[in-house]
Amino acid sequence: MFFKGSRYENVGTDRITEADGRVIRFKKVRFIADRPAQAALVVGQGERLDRIAFRIYQDPELFWLIADANRALWPDDLVAEPGRVIRIPPSEG
Repeated sequence: MFFKGSRYENVGTDRITEADGRVIRFKKVRFIADRPAQAALVVGQGERLDRIAFRIYQDPELFWLIADANRALWPDDLVAEPGRVIRIPPSEG
């Protein structure tokens, strides 16, 4: 259901059955573990989180590691304001 490397890849799935017999499948809650930062980065004008992830991890799809380390519910918020300092965690490697 989710691509390999997705932050939801290892989250369990559950289901409920409605009164009419319809089964609804859903992902359980994904709790964000504290991740130590290995570095900090000052956001530049026009930065994108996927490009930052590529520069650091050589994989743009790992943008969510940075979002999690900064407790960002909407990843684009991290790069919306130039000059903001964001935490950069190590890759899960």
